Amino acid sequence: MNLGLYVHRETPVHALPAAAKILVLFAAGIGVFLIREPLWLVAVLAVVAAVMAIACVPVAETMRQLRPIAVLLLAIFLVHGAFTSWTLGLLVVLRFAILLLLALTVTFTTRVSEMIDTLERGLRPLGVVGVNPAKVSLMLSMTLRFIPLLVAKYQEIREAQKVRGLERSLTALVVPLLVKTLRMAAELTDAIDSRCYDPDQPRR
Repeated sequence: MNLGLYVHRETPVHALPAAAKILVLFAAGIGVFLIREPLWLVAVLAVVAAVMAIACVPVAETMRQLRPIAVLLLAIFLVHGAFTSWTLGLLVVLRFAILLLLALTVTFTTRVSEMIDTLERGLRPLGVVGVNPAKVSLMLSMTLRFIPLLVAKYQEIREAQKVRGLERSLTALVVPLLVKTLRMAAELTDAIDSRCYDPDQPRR
């Protein structure tokens, strides 16, 4: 799932601070696993769908993001149905569906920079035990930036190897991707060093 999906809209959900949305997502992550009745989870899923409608979440992009995960959820449902119970499988699928849709809603309505700043502020109390919030936020921002870049690089390599008839060769796909990834990491390190970035100094 790509986390850089922010879509600007003038909605009440967009107006909420990032901290509030992240706290709701965190609370939902705990709450859905306390609910053991499928009907209640269906009701929660309906509420999430209503929130997505209020936030004007793009349906086409949502379906594109969920399409690969839907296959996994179907497999989980079938495995539970075959080896445990269909009810348990339905509970698991509903819980993950609620969390995934909520996560998508947060990413569609919140800028990545706002989420990172919120995380950095939330980690500041941990500075007394040696956690550097600036380093954590930098790591997260770089990770979010690298995910779409790596996907794009993989697709480029796959298309190039497909022309050569090597699209089924794992080595032909992984080795060039690893080389490109290391090269990007080296270039990023040089760019950070050239700007004299110091995470121990307060940002202005």
